[in-house]
Amino acid sequence: MTREGRIGRVERTTKETSVVVEIDLDGTGRTDISTGVGFYDHMLDQLGRHGLFDLTVKTDGDLHIDSHHTIEDTALALGAAFKQALGDKTGIYRFGNCTVPLDESLAQVTVDLSGRPYLVHTEPENMAPMIGAYDTTMTRHILESFVAQAQIALHVHVPYGRNAHHIVECQFKALARALRYASERDPRAAGILPSTKGAL
Repeated sequence: MTREGRIGRVERTTKETSVVVEIDLDGTGRTDISTGVGFYDHMLDQLGRHGLFDLTVKTDGDLHIDSHHTIEDTALALGAAFKQALGDKTGIYRFGNCTVPLDESLAQVTVDLSGRPYLVHTEPENMAPMIGAYDTTMTRHILESFVAQAQIALHVHVPYGRNAHHIVECQFKALARALRYASERDPRAAGILPSTKGAL
């Protein structure tokens, strides 16, 4: 794909949710997010702005039950859109990592756009169970869902933190930067696929 063409768009409709996600990997960080879960919207906004991805997310889900389906299906669609936007992956750095502090919390994220889904995720135990309507146990499930569809290896480690908002937010900020670095074009590798296998 050309630089101008690294855009992914996915529409996902089930009996539980209707989701539309569009992502431009070479954007400026413009976001338009609406899932009905305020804190999740805030996290997806972090993903777009710190990744410099133009990101649109519109989700209409069965929030009268709870937020699980809305959050999960949005993450699945986002992962699929990200994979679509990557295209054939020629010329990218492939690997990226970032460490982000947020006051007392710290997140370390490393990503490999490998074509193979794998997640390692650790965060402090005994966090507050809810941030508004956001179930804090969903952070890992968001990452699992995203990884499954994006087909990437992702390691997220939060060695310490006290405030649940900070613990989750620093993960999304670090993820955004790691994905940005991994998906950017390497000027020394134009047209080259970063794999000795010849496939990603």
